[in-house]
Amino acid sequence: MATYKKRGYKPKNKVEEVEQIEEHSTTAEVFNTLDEGASKTEEWVAANQKYILGAVGLVALVILGYLGFQKFIQEPKEQEAANEMFTAQQYFDNAVNGNSKISDSLYNLALNGGEGKYGFLEIIENYGGTSAANRANYYAGFSYLNMNKYKEAIDYLGDFKGEDDMLGPLAIGGIGDAFSQLDQPEEALGYYEKAANAKSNELVTPRFLLKAAITAISLDKPEVAVPFLERIKEEFPKSVEANQVDVHLGKAQAMK
Repeated sequence: MATYKKRGYKPKNKVEEVEQIEEHSTTAEVFNTLDEGASKTEEWVAANQKYILGAVGLVALVILGYLGFQKFIQEPKEQEAANEMFTAQQYFDNAVNGNSKISDSLYNLALNGGEGKYGFLEIIENYGGTSAANRANYYAGFSYLNMNKYKEAIDYLGDFKGEDDMLGPLAIGGIGDAFSQLDQPEEALGYYEKAANAKSNELVTPRFLLKAAITAISLDKPEVAVPFLERIKEEFPKSVEANQVDVHLGKAQAMK
């Protein structure tokens, strides 16, 4: 075990003298090594100073460029796109809530614009990369779905990137509805299942669990349908869909 030796300590014998010499030698070697390493680092920095300063300047330029882009280009673009969305959104809402006889005309206005304002399609084209353009994909997709243009609906809903609890699953489920209308139940089932598992939501999740179950039954896959129906009973017993579970569950169990 090492012992502390006071400053000016003199060795009592030859052995201690040798130990002291070795200790001083080791310490000196460590400091020499550190000095050599520091010297090499300084030499490298001096030799590559031009490149180092250039790299630092480039990083600073990139950061400043990004901040400038966000402040002077992206933010105004986002605001302009959001303003353009207002009229198109009104057309869409009126089509959903209004007279079904004129709904197609309103969906067309929502898609293509009116009153000198852009529709969803022009917003997507002219304001790519903005939140408004992303939402325009969602509304364009459902406009086409409600107009029975299912392939277009799949394209636009597929381009929508939704992270929230409602719009994301609804867009995925909308693709399922489009495939169902195109008489492609296998694809519809996959999207219904994906929509049901995207987020846990009291309104959306049981809706797509039920659609997945009904589609699975139509495909003669009761073993797939039963877990969907049982999940509605267990996790969403107060949902509207829960009232239909027993009927479909009985049908699925009778198929086994």
